[in-house]
Amino acid sequence: MKSNITMRDIAERIGVSSVTVSKALNDKEGVSDELKAKIKALAIEMGYRFNAVAKSMKEGLSYNIGIIIPERFSGGNFYLKFYQHITTMLEQYSYYGILQVLSAEDERNLQLPRTYYESKVDGFIILGQISSKYIDLLTDNNIPKVFLDFYTDHSDIDSIITDNFYGVYELTNYLVKEGHKDIAFVGNIHSTSSIQDRFLGYYKSLLEHNLSLNEGYIINDRDEKGTYIDLEIPNPLPSAFVCNCDQVGYNLMNKLRSMGYSVPEDCSVVGFDNDIYSTLTEPQLTTVEVNIEEMSKVAVEFIIEKIKNEHKNSGRVLIKGTIIHRDSVKKI
Repeated sequence: MKSNITMRDIAERIGVSSVTVSKALNDKEGVSDELKAKIKALAIEMGYRFNAVAKSMKEGLSYNIGIIIPERFSGGNFYLKFYQHITTMLEQYSYYGILQVLSAEDERNLQLPRTYYESKVDGFIILGQISSKYIDLLTDNNIPKVFLDFYTDHSDIDSIITDNFYGVYELTNYLVKEGHKDIAFVGNIHSTSSIQDRFLGYYKSLLEHNLSLNEGYIINDRDEKGTYIDLEIPNPLPSAFVCNCDQVGYNLMNKLRSMGYSVPEDCSVVGFDNDIYSTLTEPQLTTVEVNIEEMSKVAVEFIIEKIKNEHKNSGRVLIKGTIIHRDSVKKI
């Protein structure tokens, strides 16, 4: 296949002049809508590369989206998967994704990324929860933005999240069905909206099965900065642990092993995300798989729509996850 497709190549294939192709690709008058659509479809099929620089100068857009990940979430591979899917989806709109790690210092000092001040991005997809003051900063500057994998009380900001509540609700129901009654929750419920929703799903399952919520079974996993801390294991030991994410499940299983316990013989453990940590454990973790591809697709659609129409508001969207059954749960 020819590597550099030109308008002349498209014109010869479709049987029109290069001028007609140029008008169609630039949405100019003089070409019917039907022919425009036909020419554009053929251009994509042939692999024609639109002149992004010329288009940018004409429309006053950079055709870049900043993908912001707070520093405290940048260490794992979970959000990297999101970034990979987002950049792939953006290419369908002739956009590029620029990864930007938001340092704790910049977040604390309310410093926007340089790409914003230099007009190098048309909007932001924020991946992972940021502080309420930083959200206010983005809002006050009227920056097109979409939240991915978290939401806040700002109802006018588009957010795409996995169905955290229902995912852990189903997961806890599964543990109860397997005979578990003493079930702990591992996660700082004041840390993120995702952890809060997962806790509420766990709590609803307990309520529906007439199981008491034991305050001693709510185990903190991180400090106020999001740094993981040593887990305090309750005594007596619960029969099962619901972890807010797979990495915490991995940390918990290592802690239990160091104390002489075996999973699932002594207690069962489940996680959330279905990331690499769920397969690094021994045995591998039963967990909830997050539909990263669909969440990324919706986030890209939303940010493109907001760039076209700043008043567009799609609200919050929940994307359902799927339970992945492995060997970390024992039937009682």
